[in-house]
Amino acid sequence: VQLQASGGGLVQAGGSLRLSCLVSGSSLPYYAIGWLRQAPGKAREFVALISWNVGNTDYADSVKGRFTTSRDSAKNTVYLQMNSLKPEDTAVYYCGAIRGPERRKWDRYDYWGQGTQVTVSS
Repeated sequence: VQLQASGGGLVQAGGSLRLSCLVSGSSLPYYAIGWLRQAPGKAREFVALISWNVGNTDYADSVKGRFTTSRDSAKNTVYLQMNSLKPEDTAVYYCGAIRGPERRKWDRYDYWGQGTQVTVSS
């Protein structure tokens, strides 16, 4: 599985951004695609996840109600719509593919895309 994230940028608090993750691979139906982020000096943390086959989603409490993840199977793309952004959302955002359990743990992920920087100014 290969992943390529894009869409980061600089936005003011309260604003919105949409991240995209272009995915490829013949075994995609067996995977879930997660979004995780890493702020300077902090561990990579779970943000959101969507299963490729049925579209089940999961969100961290810190983003629930503000962020939405979705997928477009025809475009092989997973999205992370981020609304009501806060300065504490500033981080490098990564998309990853995971096949096994414990999908909120970054070290369980099988494949990663490159990160995309999101900066929220106050």
